Amino acid sequence: MSDTGLGLEIRQLRVSFDGFTAVDGVDLEVRPGDLRFLIGPNGAGKTTLVDAVTGLVRAHGSVRFGGEELLGRSVHRIARSGIGRTFQTATVFEELTVLQNLDIAAGAGRGAWTMLRRRKGVPEPVTRALETVGLTALADAPAGTLAHGQKQWLEIGMLLVQDVRLLLLDEPVAGMSHDEREATGELLRRVGAGRTVVVIEHDMDFMRSFAQSVSVLHAGRVLSEGTVADVQADPRVQEVYLGHTAAEEPAADVAVREA
Repeated sequence: MSDTGLGLEIRQLRVSFDGFTAVDGVDLEVRPGDLRFLIGPNGAGKTTLVDAVTGLVRAHGSVRFGGEELLGRSVHRIARSGIGRTFQTATVFEELTVLQNLDIAAGAGRGAWTMLRRRKGVPEPVTRALETVGLTALADAPAGTLAHGQKQWLEIGMLLVQDVRLLLLDEPVAGMSHDEREATGELLRRVGAGRTVVVIEHDMDFMRSFAQSVSVLHAGRVLSEGTVADVQADPRVQEVYLGHTAAEEPAADVAVREA
């Protein structure tokens, strides 16, 4: 673990539903500053693992962040520990502006309706978040008018203003254009400096371009782990996930996406 103590450490994590084991003894360690991608077939246990970390499902084993055990805590207490997540569909207040969404997320001590009134100043964390996610020019635009990718960036910004130190992102580039995916990857690099970021992803081009490390899940277990090159060269990954040899995979994958 890093000396900062703000890494994620999962040991023998298990989650079962009515006798079905969705996560089966997973060990996972993500150091601060890492940009870890979780990949694997549908049903591999990726989202269930994140649900366990954030308290949405009951789990056994150990999940520690910053040296503190998370299992057994409530969802709200886990969130207050500096842990935030996004879902496949962005959740923003579409009738409110980008700035108002960030202001509410920052917990400025006022109710949602008071956010409708213009204020002379903008809190520094909100200004920084606007700059980081690239939405400064759209601060006064209603969130509902944003493009799909921009809504995802706004949701990430809403985590940043809460000083989240562990970000868990569920398919953040799903449905995005090529340019939006590239911008999102650069955003994750900026956000990941000094934070711990875990990304559930199916887009292999995106993973190859931006992942610093990769964990491959299959049938609720960690099948392979390492750099992008490491997992692509692993015959087990080729068999259960990529479906062909590592040498063939990049060209084949790009050809499919460009068809």
